[in-house]
Amino acid sequence: MSVSSLRPERLFVTGIGTDVGKTVVAAILTEALQADYWKPVQAGLEPTTDTATVRSLVSNSRSVFHPETYRLQLPASPHKAAAAEHVTIAAEAFRLPATNNHLVVEGAGGLLVPLAPGLLLADLIAPLELDVVVVSRHYLGSINHTLLTLEALRQRGLPVRGLVFNGEPNPATEDFISQHTGVPIMPRVQPETEISPATVSRYAPAFRAWFNQ
Repeated sequence: MSVSSLRPERLFVTGIGTDVGKTVVAAILTEALQADYWKPVQAGLEPTTDTATVRSLVSNSRSVFHPETYRLQLPASPHKAAAAEHVTIAAEAFRLPATNNHLVVEGAGGLLVPLAPGLLLADLIAPLELDVVVVSRHYLGSINHTLLTLEALRQRGLPVRGLVFNGEPNPATEDFISQHTGVPIMPRVQPETEISPATVSRYAPAFRAWFNQ
């Protein structure tokens, strides 16, 4: 089955924290589904943005990279970066890009990152009708962070499309999380010395097959 024959996926990629491989997984999903990509809030423009990174890693010609709703200079929590520019991030400003294609939406940091007083990143998911892909990486405390993220999604009634383990395998940890939560486990991403378009293309078939199953 080709990616164009699948029902349109609307995926929100979040991590259990920062630096867990969320952008790499977003690039793999974009390539696997030949999806459009959208980063609603970018905090920090140097040396590059997540949109530019994903664009540089994706090889197919179908994906469209939609502009961010907010582009903020300071590499910090979005609410702090916005305040530094005297900008207030508003929930009503976010509209899904117009597309009939699959869409990969990349969050900023973890699920409960603040965007503005009274507004968290997680508050955008339900109005935009997105399914969530959670990216986890193993480190001391990662089981707790993964379970907290999945529990927050459950309490909010937000659908989890799948969980991606990124980095060195840890079967005991992965088995516990899988059995405890029952969330679908997506293909894993192994440790890589370099992330390139070839790397992303190598992972894309396994993820494409997962969506086709």
